[in-house]
Amino acid sequence: MNRRHFLQVAATLSATPVLGREGKEPRSNPGGKAEHCIFIWLGGGMSHLDTFDPKHKGDPKSSGKKPGSLYDSIPTAVQGVRVCEHLKKTAVLMDRITIIRTINHHVIDEHAFATNLVHTGRMISGTTTYPSLGAIIAHQRGAADEGVPAYLLIGYPNVSRGPGFLGSKYGYVYLVDTNAGPSGFTRPRGVDQSRADQRERLLKGLGRRTEPGSPVADYEAAQAEAIRLAGPQFMKHFDLKTESAELRNNYGGEFGQRCLLARRLVQAGVRFIEVSHNLNFINGTGWDVHNEGIVNQHGLIQEMDLALSALLRDLENRKLLDKTLVVIGTEFGRPPEFDGRGGRGHQGSSFSLVLAGGGLRHCGAFGVTDELGKKIVEHPVSIPDFHATILAALGIDLSTELRDGSRPVPITDGGKPLRPLFA
Repeated sequence: MNRRHFLQVAATLSATPVLGREGKEPRSNPGGKAEHCIFIWLGGGMSHLDTFDPKHKGDPKSSGKKPGSLYDSIPTAVQGVRVCEHLKKTAVLMDRITIIRTINHHVIDEHAFATNLVHTGRMISGTTTYPSLGAIIAHQRGAADEGVPAYLLIGYPNVSRGPGFLGSKYGYVYLVDTNAGPSGFTRPRGVDQSRADQRERLLKGLGRRTEPGSPVADYEAAQAEAIRLAGPQFMKHFDLKTESAELRNNYGGEFGQRCLLARRLVQAGVRFIEVSHNLNFINGTGWDVHNEGIVNQHGLIQEMDLALSALLRDLENRKLLDKTLVVIGTEFGRPPEFDGRGGRGHQGSSFSLVLAGGGLRHCGAFGVTDELGKKIVEHPVSIPDFHATILAALGIDLSTELRDGSRPVPITDGGKPLRPLFA
């Protein structure tokens, strides 16, 4: 090999990505540009067959309880992508949405474990409490405005949604009543500014006695943040009456009002908002449609359709949709077979989660399941992959390592983002 040929080969090699052991390009960031995330949680286990991955129609009342979807399907704005007939308003917006139809995991018998897995991206460990997706985003990005928290939960708190080993500084502020807002952020009557200042001075004096880095010091940091946020400047964001009656009606009932509040919180600078679609709103069981719980499932789907479509249009009208990644999460799917009284069990082998907006290159649907929605045919997506896609969409470096004390923890459990969704 002469010198000129050697240099030509060397130049070619230097321009070629180095391959890993499996012959794949090493993981790098796709470069997402979203600034906020609204994470809609459908607790109980949404049936993908009856919403975002419809198959041939089944019949729970037939002699053999013919397996399949419970409802007819309809076309959408994306050719070849169909959804349940009760998602009419969402169907026309499908070009802003990607249904990831091939999510899978092996935790199907226990709601709490599956909820934790989808929120944290990891299985429960006996020695480590892992942070939730919201806490990780709060840790990595912080609030977009200093007058609001980075992470806000509209729903009931639990450890799956918490900050884990990151510490309470990266936990959530939560509320369960959209009219009242978070409790504890409004001063009691009779406590004027002077008295509030005296209380703060007393707390600061006590804080000097705590050991830096201790759990008590961590708690005091969270307490100081709450005191900083308390007052009318933060609480004004929860006054939905400042929105027009027409817009509030477009969003629908309580769940819709939570979604409207999420949009307001995005505008205020909150980085991550989880909106919980609480159980028992309509059908007595929420999305956990065993037995007779499935009878009024269509009401839940229609409520979601109304709120989701209103949220996407509202964000788009305010030029916020490309900056806001909207996610629909649930703990697992439902099998095509019907149980003894016409409902459905649990299924983790394949189910659907949804992404919308966020500046992604949406395609209507990603991944293919078989004729009954039980097995994955093309492009399986793990929960860590789903997390990696969300984090990448928000511009977070996937090579980042978190710290559990002195122990480094990868930001996802080996997740890889879905590159076709990135421009």
